[in-house]
Amino acid sequence: MFEIGERLRQKGAGMDEIVGAAMELYVPHGVPPGEARRLIRKMIEKYMEDPNVASLLLGAVLLEDELYWKRVDSEIKDDPVFLLSDEIIGMAIAECIGGTYARFEFTRYDQKKPGVLGSLGPFLDDAVAGLIAGCTSRFYSECH
Repeated sequence: MFEIGERLRQKGAGMDEIVGAAMELYVPHGVPPGEARRLIRKMIEKYMEDPNVASLLLGAVLLEDELYWKRVDSEIKDDPVFLLSDEIIGMAIAECIGGTYARFEFTRYDQKKPGVLGSLGPFLDDAVAGLIAGCTSRFYSECH
């Protein structure tokens, strides 16, 4: 939906990079890492097709282009503490997929910024962290 997979790939966050970041903070829940990687990837692919998740991801892509890359001297270049809309997008994506538990998983990924999350701008790092957090949180819940 909205070619979101391709748009993210063009920004350096292809599926392999997203799944890699998810697995860096993987907490074993009785599922071997190789199998978990496959299942989490499948879940991420599924939710990237959800119109609500895809539209929030698209919003992050467009906001990052407009407010971060096109404005070299932008006041948000260093992701200042007063910028909250990026966090709100990330939390909305996480909760849309995984409910309230995903908000806590989002915090783990947002703070540690594993893998590709550490190289994305202020909107995409949180949006992709929300995608990962929602999917991993749902995955953990479904493992029981």
